[in-house]
Amino acid sequence: MNIQTSVSFQTSYELLQKLMDSAEKKTWNNLKYFNSRLVLIEGGGYEKIWLETQPMGGEMYAKRNMEAGLNNHLLFMETQREDGRFPGSIAFMNGKITPQFDKFQGFCFPSSALNMYYLIGKDPEYLNLLYTTLEKFDAYLWNVRDSDGDGCLESWCKYDTGEDHALRYGDSPDSWSKEVPPKSSQIVPMASMDIMSFSYSSRETLSKISTIQGNEKRADSWKKKSLSIQKKIKNYLWDETKGACFDRDRNHNIMNVMTHNNLRAMYWNSLTQDMAENFVIKHLLNPEEFWTYMPLPSIAVNDPLFRNIPTNDWSGQSEALTFQRAIRALENYGFDHLVPYLGEKLFQAIGDTCIFVQQYDPFTGKPSIESLEGIQDSYGPAMLSVMEYAARMYGIHIEHERIYWGTTGGHENIYEQVWGNHTFKIKNSGSKAEAFVNGKKVFEAGKDLKIITDIKGNPLNLRQLNTCADIRNIKTFL
Repeated sequence: MNIQTSVSFQTSYELLQKLMDSAEKKTWNNLKYFNSRLVLIEGGGYEKIWLETQPMGGEMYAKRNMEAGLNNHLLFMETQREDGRFPGSIAFMNGKITPQFDKFQGFCFPSSALNMYYLIGKDPEYLNLLYTTLEKFDAYLWNVRDSDGDGCLESWCKYDTGEDHALRYGDSPDSWSKEVPPKSSQIVPMASMDIMSFSYSSRETLSKISTIQGNEKRADSWKKKSLSIQKKIKNYLWDETKGACFDRDRNHNIMNVMTHNNLRAMYWNSLTQDMAENFVIKHLLNPEEFWTYMPLPSIAVNDPLFRNIPTNDWSGQSEALTFQRAIRALENYGFDHLVPYLGEKLFQAIGDTCIFVQQYDPFTGKPSIESLEGIQDSYGPAMLSVMEYAARMYGIHIEHERIYWGTTGGHENIYEQVWGNHTFKIKNSGSKAEAFVNGKKVFEAGKDLKIITDIKGNPLNLRQLNTCADIRNIKTFL
């Protein structure tokens, strides 16, 4: 399981080179030991590993450090409660690893955890553990979080979905550790697209694990169970005329707030293709809502609940964490061509000061440098987002048993990924790219493409990273 990984990147794009070099160095400071376990904390003033960020972030960082990437998943599985609940965060306090069960804090876990199975060399014991923990968590959700029996899972506090200070939560508590919902809030228990998506993602991943393990009957059962979640989301939370999902308050009233959480649901793959396309076309790409100068505000900027607050607040400003999640969300539904645009926006917003913060003004792109604790820097989701957008645009990403190569044009680049005994390298002249596996040239391609190959470099599929890209412009050498 101790597979050595590393990334090297050289580019003629001076700003990106500076950002990458700085992110690499500053991320080292977020590597911490929880006892003998190396983990990657969130950083930027957040000294824990959080369920909404650090499994996903750990899998991204596994490109550079497999040990930390793996521990960022294992610690959550190993500290799962007997009833199936995952800790929302894990701290290292007074020399002890301390799981905290006072919120869900999102659930960016199943897809990254499954990819770690492939990255570490397909360890069957790890896969068994992942199956058991996801099965227990899904059962917990349905045993506890449908308190009114309407068939829709609920959020009980702001931190369940990681929406700190969000106005849409009204008088809801920040955190909640009890196994019964608050009684005095006007909003929660809230029927939630996020919490429903936790179950969908768990069940979809359980189906995939069952297929890997050769149990097709069980795989089909989990697939059907996941589709039942998707159907409920569409029937209960989706508004066909508006092209978006909306949560419901404790009285089942629709909460008519245009929130980016629809994009989160895309990250968890819980929307149908038609639903995702509707949301992206009608809302995500609307400059009056989410496609602002700095895209992806938490609340549509024309919504009455939008607030442009520069400190940690999910009522408005564009979040680095949303940029981090947007990659998988868009790729899940074939919107790969939007990824380079978002990456470039992030690069320009951070700029050559290389200060990595949590939030950005959606109208100016200005980083919100001051946090509630003081001047912020080294916020993990911002640094990992820079490195991951660069990998998708100009480099290499490993997903299951496939290699994703990016040939975004305009700059000369050399990106090399070492993964155990394998070396993957892509050289980009700005208009043409050459790809190598273990030193052997495997293809040439034009610019602005994503080429998907197997581990040996045999092309399997193509996608456009620019809608004008010529997808025929590839020559293979195998």
